[in-house]
Amino acid sequence: MREFTEQEQVRRDKIEKISEFCNPYPERYEITHEIKDAKNLEDETTDVSVAGRIVFMRKMGKMSFLTIRDIEEKIQLSIKVDMVGEDKYKFFKENIDIGDFIGATGEIFTTHTGEKTLRVSSFEFLGKALKPLPEKFHGLTDQEACYRQRYVDLIMNQETRDRFLVRIKFIRELRNYLDNLGYMEIETPILNNKASGATAKPFKSHHNALDMDIYLRIAPETYMKRAVVAGISKVYEIGRCFRNEGIDQTHLQDFTMIEAYQAYYNYKDNMKLIQNMLQTIIKNVFGTLNITIGDKEINFSGEWPTVSFRELLLKHSNIDINIYNTKEKLLSKIKEDKIELESETPIEDLGYGNLVDVLYKKVARPSMIGPVYLTEHPVELSPLARNNDNNNEITDRFQLVVNGAEIVNGYSELVNPMEQERRLLEQAKLKEQGDDEAMDMDYDYISAMEYGMPPISGWGMGIDRMIQLLTNSENIKDVIMFPLMKPLNDD
Repeated sequence: MREFTEQEQVRRDKIEKISEFCNPYPERYEITHEIKDAKNLEDETTDVSVAGRIVFMRKMGKMSFLTIRDIEEKIQLSIKVDMVGEDKYKFFKENIDIGDFIGATGEIFTTHTGEKTLRVSSFEFLGKALKPLPEKFHGLTDQEACYRQRYVDLIMNQETRDRFLVRIKFIRELRNYLDNLGYMEIETPILNNKASGATAKPFKSHHNALDMDIYLRIAPETYMKRAVVAGISKVYEIGRCFRNEGIDQTHLQDFTMIEAYQAYYNYKDNMKLIQNMLQTIIKNVFGTLNITIGDKEINFSGEWPTVSFRELLLKHSNIDINIYNTKEKLLSKIKEDKIELESETPIEDLGYGNLVDVLYKKVARPSMIGPVYLTEHPVELSPLARNNDNNNEITDRFQLVVNGAEIVNGYSELVNPMEQERRLLEQAKLKEQGDDEAMDMDYDYISAMEYGMPPISGWGMGIDRMIQLLTNSENIKDVIMFPLMKPLNDD
């Protein structure tokens, strides 16, 4: 049997009293304006109907004031006994609490303190909050409470509401930008029989109906390219991806990303597109291209600089990957220089490409404040990217790094099916040797390529990480509305 606090029991007892007056859980309520729109109406606008959750209330003898809100805005209501009638006013005073939902109709006016207010001529009860809202949810020292009860966090905290409104607006602007360029949005499978699309450790499950092992998608890449083969020359998808790796302040196992591909583009074309796209979106969302991140102000305007993998590692570790160009040579040099690397997979089991990547993330990436493009990645690190025409050891690839975080990854795609087959076979060997992040062989994808692929360039962006950056959030969970949490004992 569940136990309730005294306040909870009082609220539950009110349900019976409300039932005598009206339906405590009504079917619907007709509004004329969203709260944000009602606040912009001229004084003396009549027949305005709004609805929302009560977050403040001051009950008095013959007139009361209350504030209702939704995620975007709030508005004050004034309720007078001679406007709504004695019975309705008594019902309001005796049965309605902070946290309840109410709908109200009336006339807009401005108080002598300058606050837009709805003078209520009638109201309807729209829902009882059986739990009282916390008085100081924002003051909780346990951040997990905000993650576990995001619904309360959003009700109580303006910073949280602002953060998620930025996310919502950013994704809307992102879609608008690409749609206006003629891109088509599609959906690709989340359940796959191959762990493909990127080098990462997958989630594995079992499909009972088909009696086969399956993987949650790491990335939609190979299916997006199938769409280009099918004739969709500009294509994108925004969706959830899954990588069974570690949790930290900038990584989660399930995350939202966008991938976009355009036929007849190369990676340099997409570097220009990304720069213009992000500058446009950031300006539309924030009204400025100067964004405060941590204790730094980062300017997204102008041309973004480019640096090669080799140049970056030479600068920060004095290791030349043109000289230390095998796994054995590089691993020996790293140990000789006593560089402590961080990797879930033992560094001895990593392939050359992933070893270079782990080294870069340790010694160089934290110093990249940016925005800056990182280019000329080793072939072994980019199994789906096109070789550079002048140097077969590197690929035509770029990553956008801002404040030490990789935000966008893109490249000129490998469209040669024979070379792609060779690389995926190499990846399969690495997987057999213990590299959990290596890719599986995917002959269906090779078959699609064999029907012919035009020149293609594509890119992917982690939306969660981008929003974390732009909202100056300490933890990536701050920008995930309902992050996965380990159950509490009483769950």
